[in-house]
Amino acid sequence: MPRGSGFKDHFSAQAAGYARHRPHYPRALFEYLASLATRRQLAWDCATGNGQAAIALAGYFGNVIATDASKTQIDAAIAHPGVSYRVAPAEDSGLLDASVDLVTAGQALHWFDTQRFFAEACRVLVAGGCIAAWCYELCKVSPECDAAIGRLYRDIVGPFWPPERRLIEERYASIDFPGTAILAPAFEMSVQWAVDDMLGYLRTWSACQRFQDKCGNDPVGLIEDDLRAAWGAASQTVCWPLTVRVTRP
Repeated sequence: MPRGSGFKDHFSAQAAGYARHRPHYPRALFEYLASLATRRQLAWDCATGNGQAAIALAGYFGNVIATDASKTQIDAAIAHPGVSYRVAPAEDSGLLDASVDLVTAGQALHWFDTQRFFAEACRVLVAGGCIAAWCYELCKVSPECDAAIGRLYRDIVGPFWPPERRLIEERYASIDFPGTAILAPAFEMSVQWAVDDMLGYLRTWSACQRFQDKCGNDPVGLIEDDLRAAWGAASQTVCWPLTVRVTRP
């Protein structure tokens, strides 16, 4: 399913907040992906954002190249000796033919022109290399907290989500991946957060930024009192189930 070819930058304006408040993917995910690679010389992480996936991959691959179409995101990314950051779109990486062992895209594939991206990924992959893309939907905390967060997601900023968001809600089911699918095990992200951590995370949502730009007020503030009351003073366990799709072209 092709996406538009123009780069839609929904995250540069909050790059610092994105780096500070986004949850981290589980180590088990990267252990699994590395186990699929026929060699571990080079991984390419597309739309790397703050670089968290790229840094995790650096624990398993000799080198990691992390690209993002947003220079602001690259400038805010976390420095690591095993990761080389570059400003480049996922559809035109600038990497050499048959040079990459694993291509990854975390919470990003829905922004790509997928036909062009998959063609690029197949071009740069070595024989037997893999493409892995994953996404996550709403988190789970407690019924009361989930109700407040769901009201923000659907009722307040629902009209401000970009149309690509539906691909996440579909768990990438409508995207045609090239090659042979590999059934991945279940993974989830999990953190212990205070309510202020959650409020900071919610403010990184692209729909919240669009709401604020158009309406002039902070949409998260409309649920803040309810969320604080539901959350309480203690930290809470927050979980995001991951949808992981892997293919070997």
